[in-house]
Amino acid sequence: MIGDPGIKEAVLKATYQGLVKGARSTTIHTIQGVNLMKNTAAELWGLDPNIGYTTGFTFIRQLAIHLRSSITNKSKESYKTVYNWQYVHSLDFWSRVVSAHCESLREAESGKESPLRPLIYPAVQVTLGALRLIPTAQYYPLRFQLIRSLLRICLATSTYIPLAPALYEVLNSAEMKKPPKPSTLKALDFTTSIRAAKSYLRTRVYQDGVGEQVAELLSEFFVLWAKSIAFPELALPVLAMLKRWVKEASKKNSGNKNGKVNSAIALLVQKLEANSRWVEEKRTKVDFAPNNRAGVEGFLKDVEWEKSPLGAFVVGQRNAREQKAKLVEEGRKAEEQKRKEEREEKDREMAEDFGGSGSEDDGEDEEEADEAYSEDE
Repeated sequence: MIGDPGIKEAVLKATYQGLVKGARSTTIHTIQGVNLMKNTAAELWGLDPNIGYTTGFTFIRQLAIHLRSSITNKSKESYKTVYNWQYVHSLDFWSRVVSAHCESLREAESGKESPLRPLIYPAVQVTLGALRLIPTAQYYPLRFQLIRSLLRICLATSTYIPLAPALYEVLNSAEMKKPPKPSTLKALDFTTSIRAAKSYLRTRVYQDGVGEQVAELLSEFFVLWAKSIAFPELALPVLAMLKRWVKEASKKNSGNKNGKVNSAIALLVQKLEANSRWVEEKRTKVDFAPNNRAGVEGFLKDVEWEKSPLGAFVVGQRNAREQKAKLVEEGRKAEEQKRKEEREEKDREMAEDFGGSGSEDDGEDEEEADEAYSEDE
């Protein structure tokens, strides 16, 4: 019974449907649970890769059909079928599946490609189509979410996905090129957002956040190829565009007048140039021809990526973000504890108003109240 293919397929389908249903609401309180569900469910697709491939192809095809429908029927309702948390989590889930089971190191150890590897192409194409469906500033957070999913695939499977153009489009938009308006809004949490409220548009707090995301994701993309013998050629067109953007943004009359964003992009340009020079210097010492595939793949193989100029920069940036995230998480926990204490105090006051502890049923009522509060959180 356990080895029956029909049962395995039914289990995978039920798991995926349950995952999608549970990912409808995403907040700072639920994001960790949703990610745990995705990581756990992704492991099931490796138990029988052949059945995993057929079920995975079916579900990715459904996502592609929804995307095609949104492209052909340009209406607000059709866009809603794609631009929602369930769709984003579904694409992110498939990126986790192929990343877990098509990892280059795992395939090298087994001596053969995973049966799930053919899922990479359709998953990437659907994700790229979704992130460009509505190229407005309001949906930049969704674009960043999907780019992170694609970066996961790049890292695990050594698949090159051209992500720099999608990020430069954001940087070159009117949202980032014009001077921002001052605002007292709270900084947008891009980890739990796929859409920015209209009140954020053209504000400094939003421009700062978007610029920070673009600089981070560009550095995370290029660091994947920091040791590649072709890094200088890969980075050259993007460097030219970024330099042009910094020059235009820094103009007194027509620039965005946002020193924070401009400095972040200018710093990234410096690190990309430094890494290009580093690779070029290493290339002068090779003794193999460009058509020597083994030599090209073995270039800088013994050098850790953290030792590259760009790698060292990315490590420092990651550590800074981790510290910031830690402080935010501590603040969130302190706020939750404060709310919990306030509720308990309010419950005690209500109990006193009704004349003390009352009957035995009060214990059950308190348990039900606790469950209701948990649901609210």
